[in-house]
Amino acid sequence: MGPHPAVAAIRLAVRRVLTDILDDHGRTAGRPAHEQPPSPLVLVACSGGADSMALASALAFEAPRLGIRAGGVTVDHGLQAGSDLRAAEVVLRLRELGLDPVESVAVTVGRGGGPEAAARDARYTALDAAVERHGAAAVLLGHTRDDQAETVLLGLARGSGIRSLSGMAAVSGAGGRYRRPFLQLDRQTARKACMVQSLPVWDDPHNTDPAYTRSRLRHEGLPALEKALGKGVVEALARTAQLSRDDADALDAWAGRAEAGVRDADGRLECAALYALPPAVRRRVLRRAAIEAGAPAGSLFARHIEEVDRLITGWRGQGDINLPGRVVARRQGGRLVIRQG
Repeated sequence: MGPHPAVAAIRLAVRRVLTDILDDHGRTAGRPAHEQPPSPLVLVACSGGADSMALASALAFEAPRLGIRAGGVTVDHGLQAGSDLRAAEVVLRLRELGLDPVESVAVTVGRGGGPEAAARDARYTALDAAVERHGAAAVLLGHTRDDQAETVLLGLARGSGIRSLSGMAAVSGAGGRYRRPFLQLDRQTARKACMVQSLPVWDDPHNTDPAYTRSRLRHEGLPALEKALGKGVVEALARTAQLSRDDADALDAWAGRAEAGVRDADGRLECAALYALPPAVRRRVLRRAAIEAGAPAGSLFARHIEEVDRLITGWRGQGDINLPGRVVARRQGGRLVIRQG
C-alpha cells in the first residue's frame, strides 16, 4: 500500500521542485556520473511548525532518490523565552530525518517596518548567509496556499497595486534560490502529513496572537469572509495571486522595454514621452527610476508614485516630491529629474 494521500501530495510537490533544481543545475539523467556536475545541496528552512516539518520530511525522502544532498536551517529569532531550546530541538529532528548539514542560526530582530516585517527581514538575511556559507543551490520554504491567500489580502489592504496582489512567487530571491513547493497545497494537508508520519510539530504562539496582523487575518478575517461568501475563498485568492503575477510580470516587461524610449540622449526622462504611455506602464517606469536613484523598494508605496505621476499628468508648477531614501523628484524644463537630494 502506498503512502497516505497527504504524504503523497507533499512528496510529489517537493519532487517537482527538486527536478527543476536539477535541471537548473545542469544534471542530466542520461549523462555518465563522471561527467555530471557536483550534486547540488538543497536546504529546508524549518521552524518546527507543521508546514516546514512536512516539507523537511518530504525533502529527506525525495532528495536521495534524485541524487541531491539535503540539509536544513532553523532561525532563532529570540522573540520568546526558550527559543534557543526550541531551535535546538528542531535541529535534532532534522538530523533524525537524515538531513545534513543542519544548523540553527540566531538573529537579532530590529524594529523597522513593524515586528512581522523586521522578523522576516532578519530571517531572510540569515537564510541568504546560510546559502552562501554552504554553497546551497536552493532553500525550500513551507508557505502554503493558505499563506498565499493571507498575503493577497494583506496586499489588498495596503492598496499597493497588482504586484502586491500577486502574493509570493513559487521561485524568488537571487538566482531563484527560494522555492515554495506548497503554494498549491493547503495547510491541513501539511498538518495531516505530519500526523500520519508521527512527526512532532511546534505551534508558534505568535500565530494565534491577535497583536499580529497576519494572526488576526488568519483567525478572524478569513473565517469571516468564508462565512459571508462561502467556502472556496482561499482557493480563489490563490488563483488571484497567480493571475495577478502573470499580469504584473507582463507589465513589468513592457515597462522595461518602454523605458529606453522615454529618455533623451542624456538619459533624462522626457515628460511628453512618459505622458503618452499607459498609466500602468508609466508608473512602473517611474518606480524603477526612483529605486535606481536610491529609494528603498520596500518603503516606496503607491501613493509616492502617484505624487510623482502628477508631475507628468497634472503639472501645475508644483514643487519637489520627497520620496523615501532622501530621493527627490522634480520637473525641470520638460524633463523629470529623480535623484537623491
